[in-house]
Amino acid sequence: MFSSFLAMAGFALAGAITPGPVNLIALRHGGGRCRITAFVYVLGASLSYAAIVWLMGQSGHWLLKQPELLRWAPRICAAYLLWLAWRLASSHVDSSGETNTSAALQTGLSKAFVQGVAIQSLNPKAWLVALSGVGIFVAPLASPQMPLETALLLFCTISLLACLLGVGFWAALGRALTQWLSTPKRQQRLNQTLALLLLISVVSMLA
Repeated sequence: MFSSFLAMAGFALAGAITPGPVNLIALRHGGGRCRITAFVYVLGASLSYAAIVWLMGQSGHWLLKQPELLRWAPRICAAYLLWLAWRLASSHVDSSGETNTSAALQTGLSKAFVQGVAIQSLNPKAWLVALSGVGIFVAPLASPQMPLETALLLFCTISLLACLLGVGFWAALGRALTQWLSTPKRQQRLNQTLALLLLISVVSMLA
């Protein structure tokens, strides 16, 4: 049981920490001035992934039998990522500092949370990794001593924690770069680099 738990945790962390659109944007938020915004983004992406794991455990087989859904999901994700890449590449860097009013902060937090949920929900990799995890770990754990729902809940919890660690690592990496990002020119270069990497992600996804 303990070995299965470790294997499950390793699988979930490996899927969460590898480079991808979610982690690239976490790097961007981590490099910003507001730590809370980065945390809220990480929380949104992590909760979204835990929900995806639960959905794949409940109805993964049904989803795989929907050819139209499988065909359009990557295209919708690609369109969103292309829009996000354009926003990053063309964003204006304000050297005067961020607004600190409570209304502006609340708006920024809401946007960060929704963005984390949206990018993770539209990420085909998240759905495929979740389905693989359910098939590899949840189904074999199901037994009279551990019902399927309990095994799925355990995997959802582990996935949530792993995603918090994995995506949080990229946000922390962005935070570590804040000194290098002290000038507007370097911030703009980071935005343009992330936009290019998102574009590459889209091309590889569609390929």
